[in-house]
Amino acid sequence: MTQYSVEEYAEHLRREEKSTETITKYTRYAVAFLAFLGGGEVTKEAALAFKSSITGAHTAAGANGMIAAVNSFLSYLGLGELKISSLKIQRKTFLPEEKELDRPETERLIKTAERERKPGVALAIRTMFATGARVSELQYITVEAAQAGRAEIRLKGKTRELFLQPKLCKQLLSRARELGIASGPIFVTRTGKLIDRHRIWREMKALGAKAGVLASRVFPHNLRRLFARTFFAKFPNLAALADVLGHSDVNTTRIYTAETAETHRKRLESLPLLL
Repeated sequence: MTQYSVEEYAEHLRREEKSTETITKYTRYAVAFLAFLGGGEVTKEAALAFKSSITGAHTAAGANGMIAAVNSFLSYLGLGELKISSLKIQRKTFLPEEKELDRPETERLIKTAERERKPGVALAIRTMFATGARVSELQYITVEAAQAGRAEIRLKGKTRELFLQPKLCKQLLSRARELGIASGPIFVTRTGKLIDRHRIWREMKALGAKAGVLASRVFPHNLRRLFARTFFAKFPNLAALADVLGHSDVNTTRIYTAETAETHRKRLESLPLLL
């Protein structure tokens, strides 16, 4: 296997309409797998040895990400029978406290963004929290979508509608007017380029430091998780939430609805246990 085959694999992933992030990650792990083989033959034993080598060096979730990438690469090579099983991870009943992002902290991030004169970032945070949109889906929040009250999200070969609350639509259209945008995406730079996820990630991290929010809690995806917990607390229907989030498997959605550690603690304390 050569670097050329990995480049062809990357092109295959593009044709499969995988996200840029997925393509980068999967090709990186495919290269790591080939390096592990050292020019040797691709066998089941070699694949299992690779799995063993990464199990102790990475978290279970990280190792499973690498295994998923290698399995995808093996399928591409026509060696699907050599795929290896992922590590079994028991679903956590609550979120680690250091990774919880709550509503008051989100509001502090927004207020800090406004104080720092970063209205675009403030609106991006509002939009992700209000809709559960991925940061990569902000490109589909257009003037037309704000006018209609709904956006059509096209990602990973799937299409779904994202409903926008009236108050959010007013904020989006106001921002569009400020930027002089009559149609098309609203989350763009002053030069008209789409704001990428890395920029929003950096901006949020900087705001978190000024807002007094732990860095481990400040991630764009945590806004999506917070939306999911908020939605599920009001409407405890996993199937409905899965549709809103664009999940094809409710087991993925179930992860998003994990309680915060504080909620979990209060629930346990309310139980009439024998002492």
